[in-house]
Amino acid sequence: MVPARFSLLIESLRPRQWTKNLILFAGLIFSQNLGDTGLFLRAAAGAGVFSLLSGCIYLFNDIVDVDLDRQHPYKRFRPVASGRLTERAAGVQAVLIAVLALACAWLLGREFLLTALAFLLLNVVYSLLLKRYVIIDVMGIAASFVVRAVASVTVLAAVIPGLALSKWLILCTFFLSLFLGFSKRRSEFVRVLATGNHTRPSLHSYNEQLLNLSIGLSMGLTLMAYVMYTLWPHTVSHFGTNRLVFTSPFVFLGLGRYLVLVFREGQGGRPHEILLGDATIKIAVLGWIVSVCAIIGFSD
Repeated sequence: MVPARFSLLIESLRPRQWTKNLILFAGLIFSQNLGDTGLFLRAAAGAGVFSLLSGCIYLFNDIVDVDLDRQHPYKRFRPVASGRLTERAAGVQAVLIAVLALACAWLLGREFLLTALAFLLLNVVYSLLLKRYVIIDVMGIAASFVVRAVASVTVLAAVIPGLALSKWLILCTFFLSLFLGFSKRRSEFVRVLATGNHTRPSLHSYNEQLLNLSIGLSMGLTLMAYVMYTLWPHTVSHFGTNRLVFTSPFVFLGLGRYLVLVFREGQGGRPHEILLGDATIKIAVLGWIVSVCAIIGFSD
């Protein structure tokens, strides 16, 4: 009986979506400390904390949206929506996991604990209120990713005082999250047109033209923010080169491929599945990593 309950818990925590928390390594990468074992372990611990908090929020959201999820084509199979896990049990597990995660965050430092608390509070407010309003719902998702980016710095703050993340990278994170969020809303909107089944309140206020414009605008702003980051004087001074701008084609390739999947293939509803499964996007990510390492490693 215990293994079965544990299996339901793991399923409810949605570990496949924890890839979002890899952004907790951003501070480590952009501070050029990726080879430091101690700092790597701190960043990994931070990613673990945010993964637990994400799982706790998924449980909370499953309780809040249980009736809507039961009408959704694949959310209805989740443990809470399907009745395999009671709402009471899910609530108790969410609280216990949140307490465990915050205790671990406290061990990593006061600043990181405050960031973790902000992440938890933001997502609770999002689940209860923000996701009901057009545009604000996607901005809430983007803000959640910005908090993750900030956490990638605060998790190292106790060891590297004064470490900060570029404002252009923060903006890039925000706009990229908007791009993914609006793409997801478009996929959901198209499904609603086909089935007439509304399972997300904010979709009533969207239309296809608004979503198409929002996707295009957020993609352009993402690329602009990234290019500005690579050419910003502080970035050039920090890395000793302005050649990072030549990594932008890989960013464009990744964004462009995602756009193809959204508009031509009708995907976008499950971003984590696309990021894990699409070969072209994997090539874009690998190409970006290799080119960044080569430029930083061999810059004059």
